[in-house]
Amino acid sequence: MKKWFYPSAMAIGVVLGLAGCASTPMAPDPSVLIQQAERALSGGGATTLVISGRGTGATFGQAWQPALAWPALNYGMLRRSYNLQTGAFREEFARSRAEPHGGGAIPLLGQGEARANGFARDGFAWNVLPTGATPAPVAVPGRTNDLWTTSPHSALAAAKRFGAVSGTRREGGKTMSTLSFSVPGALRATLVLDERSLITRVESTMPHPVLGDTLVATEFLDYASQGGGQFPKRIRQRQGGFEVMDLAVTEFSSTEAVDISVPDNVRHAAENVAVQLAAPGVWYLAGGSHHSVAIELSDRIVLVESPLYDGRTLAAITAANKLVPGKTVKTVINSHHHFDHAGGLRAAVGEGAQLITSAIAKPYFERVFANPNRVAPDRMAQSGHKASIVGVTEKLVLRDPLRQIEVHEMQGSVHAQGFMMVWLPAERLLIQADAFTPPAAGTPPPAVPHGNAVNLVANIERLGLVPDRLLPLHGRIVPMSELHAQIGRK
Repeated sequence: MKKWFYPSAMAIGVVLGLAGCASTPMAPDPSVLIQQAERALSGGGATTLVISGRGTGATFGQAWQPALAWPALNYGMLRRSYNLQTGAFREEFARSRAEPHGGGAIPLLGQGEARANGFARDGFAWNVLPTGATPAPVAVPGRTNDLWTTSPHSALAAAKRFGAVSGTRREGGKTMSTLSFSVPGALRATLVLDERSLITRVESTMPHPVLGDTLVATEFLDYASQGGGQFPKRIRQRQGGFEVMDLAVTEFSSTEAVDISVPDNVRHAAENVAVQLAAPGVWYLAGGSHHSVAIELSDRIVLVESPLYDGRTLAAITAANKLVPGKTVKTVINSHHHFDHAGGLRAAVGEGAQLITSAIAKPYFERVFANPNRVAPDRMAQSGHKASIVGVTEKLVLRDPLRQIEVHEMQGSVHAQGFMMVWLPAERLLIQADAFTPPAAGTPPPAVPHGNAVNLVANIERLGLVPDRLLPLHGRIVPMSELHAQIGRK
């Protein structure tokens, strides 16, 4: 098995710093390196690229347990399109699970594949659904990184566009040339060139709402003649320490047109928080793909869930702080460690809130929150606040003169360990994420009940809870009878 070379950010900085020392070879002119690399690619000056392939991968940020490798996937199809003049990117894929555990918007193991169509340009990201384009601002860093680092041609184009500096390093007894550049507020990257002037690896750092500065390593293997030039037959990538892609390239084109424009609704989108009263002192904060719930206590507001990224969570906190004069969000309950549900925890810390999460996730968050976001400083970095985290094993009760809030750990879920749900006994409201997302009203039950929904009902019954209504953190408020109907109960 090939061993990955995956240096730390500090090691990269040391290598680059040594490049200017008298004891190391003088770095070649970056423009010369770029020209040599373009010649080696036999068409390296291409302005558009289309790459297709099949292989394996993983769902970044959706591990079953915190700190485990990302859940494995199979890619039946992955197609990426690049416009290197406009800085535009498109990704289409069909993928299915290769293991039963972990999260992500993918059918459970053996129950089919998920297809998606995502775009990025001009600092915007969006997905295209049958209903049209949907803004996806949380995807901007990842797609920007993929645009400029996941093909040799795009990496060279970025080196030229963003004023790369050259350097050298020693690897395996050989002196390798490097090109390093930064995209302000988006990423830092170093290209490593072999003796043939072919790019063998790109080491990049991108900002992330959970991990902070996140190391990404993209490796190009088995160069061969394709589409009139040299292109790797295999592309491998790691993010946050674990592999996310191992692609066998089946098609490469540098002549196909790639026309991508930012839709108006994406360009002018802003976070919208739709406040719905669920019960006296309890508000459902919807208006996007991921919801939160605000709960009034005698001295504060408790916010259940701070999702996605700073922008979404700060909008939810702002909305919650307006609900009761003199009371603000001082506690945030996290349903689980998956990145889409934990992406606003740093913002919550920056606003001075204490965090409640599972005991299994507490040390993980303490570790990753110690890693700063230097590429794009976030709300936590700007505030200077440090995280205060309470870990829950099985059950935590917040008792208050206004109401009682119970946090329960779910058992036996394939979605996540340390999977929390929130119960309001006086209101008979249950707040949960991902275990059950209500479909559109009138949708008939599936032929095979969803395993996560079945597990949710089992946990409700194990705990002796009797909810009247569910407040899902995706979807809409529904009566408990709707969950029963969706798993085949009357």
